[in-house]
Amino acid sequence: MTALPNDLTIRSITGPEELELFNRLPYVQNHELADDLAKGRRRPSWMWMALDGDRLLARMSWWCREQDDAPFLLDLLDVVDDAHDVDRVAVAEQLLRTAHASLFPDGTPVAQGTPPPEYLRFVPANWREDEAARRVVEDRVHAVERVGAVPLVERLRFEWFAENPVPVVGDRLRFREIESTEDILGLMARALDGTLDVHDRADLSEKSAEEVAAANFADEFANYRTPRSWWRVATLPDGEPVGFVIPARNAYHPIIAYIAVLPEYRGNGYIDDLLAEGTRVLAEEGARNVRAATDVGNVPMAQAFTRAGYDTVSGVVNLTWEK
Repeated sequence: MTALPNDLTIRSITGPEELELFNRLPYVQNHELADDLAKGRRRPSWMWMALDGDRLLARMSWWCREQDDAPFLLDLLDVVDDAHDVDRVAVAEQLLRTAHASLFPDGTPVAQGTPPPEYLRFVPANWREDEAARRVVEDRVHAVERVGAVPLVERLRFEWFAENPVPVVGDRLRFREIESTEDILGLMARALDGTLDVHDRADLSEKSAEEVAAANFADEFANYRTPRSWWRVATLPDGEPVGFVIPARNAYHPIIAYIAVLPEYRGNGYIDDLLAEGTRVLAEEGARNVRAATDVGNVPMAQAFTRAGYDTVSGVVNLTWEK
């Protein structure tokens, strides 16, 4: 085995005309890349390849939200999995190091002041139980770790399909629309008490609940183009809020963007009613599928998705560069 080919070329793509070459390595997101480039969610200078002549050995790409002006996630890192004449991890590592040095020469690439953007990869939910799947995941994770990343969290992705029944909303709660931005921000801050979400827990180690809620809202929820009239606050019959759900559509799919029961009302099964209402709203708006995700450690939320008829469609592995 050769660690790196002698004539290894590492470079960014020239533009959309090289997408066919870039997509020679299969991945679930390949069909989205042309639109991502057209919409500015990816840039040619963010999409890199490792080539041995005209043979594509590895590739990587950063992604951003439409409101961003810098990379937000490293969500593509692939290597030729059937290559036995090169060290696959070494090739992926060299690709990462070269791209990082070019795009982030000072090591602090984005305006938010973070290290290189978090790494995310969609994986089979049971990837550890399948030898071939495990090797694919571990090759990529090891390459990212060699460049300084550390594991952060694993998540599960769920999807409801229109062929499944719409979950039934119980009669214990009432639902209303949000009254204002301040209304939802206050509920978001309260819901962070005791949260099982690893990203939120990390943010709470440095910021107040109010600051984390405001940042989450500004970074994501404020930018959805779907109506805020879809958002629901669940209350007791006397009007006391017990939780909320944010059904929306991102750039790709209808989603349950956020769902939470307030701390003092957890353990009563209200999450089922909230999820049913959020799914119902999207179904009535014509959604043929609804996507959602939660941390592996958030077992109650994962169980709620299953009870509501959501299928487990994949896992997600997240690594981050420490601040």
